[in-house]
Amino acid sequence: MNCRPLYLLTLLLVLSSFSFPEQHKITVWLIGDSTMAIKDPKTYPETGWGMPFVNFFDSTVVVDNRAKNGRSTRSFIKEGLWKPVTEKMQEGDYVLIQFGHNDEVKTKKTYTTEAEFQGYLEEYVSESRLKKAIPVLVTPVARRSFDASGKIQETHAVYAEIVRKVALEQKVALIDLDKDSQVLLQSFGEEGSKNLFNQLAPGEHPNYPEGRADNTHFNELGARRMAELVLAEIRTQHLGLESRIIKPKTH
Repeated sequence: MNCRPLYLLTLLLVLSSFSFPEQHKITVWLIGDSTMAIKDPKTYPETGWGMPFVNFFDSTVVVDNRAKNGRSTRSFIKEGLWKPVTEKMQEGDYVLIQFGHNDEVKTKKTYTTEAEFQGYLEEYVSESRLKKAIPVLVTPVARRSFDASGKIQETHAVYAEIVRKVALEQKVALIDLDKDSQVLLQSFGEEGSKNLFNQLAPGEHPNYPEGRADNTHFNELGARRMAELVLAEIRTQHLGLESRIIKPKTH
């Protein structure tokens, strides 16, 4: 008598009697400005790096991108964009905080002084921790700017340094996207890096009939490459999200 089928059936029944705990579902909140935000179709191919970022994680993670065009640390709070995030935030959630582009420009209504910028960053950190969520500070992603010799230039020196200072003082995880993106842009070079940004010739795309020469906002490729930099830091720093990153299929 062949007992193998009976043995296999018994083994399956034994295994099914064990309950394996499911990984707790969490939300990764993205708050920031236009370089991270979800874009309106009429602005395509402009793409915020938060858009491809949602595809990196398994079903235990919801990426909720609340970043908005033109916002600073101050205007994001004053316009009521932060409050619904804190209301829905749960213990164990992550909050990726990236501002600076609009805070640092004195001619914009969203301008915040250096002291105000630091204060608002500290507010985001403290309120996230109050809800037992995990804040992660992100320096502002680099603009495309090269000097005459073809070397990438720092475009967020003061405000990126404030983010680093707050991260150190508050003992918060830091993703230095400013530095990482500068390295990436330098590797592409002055001309090659245009392929990462919303750069279009006249007539190339119906959304921009007169063309576009944007050195701040990304196209799909650029957004994905910036999102990959953030993902690499999550892995390298072991921020606790790496186990939830989608594993590549093996054949």
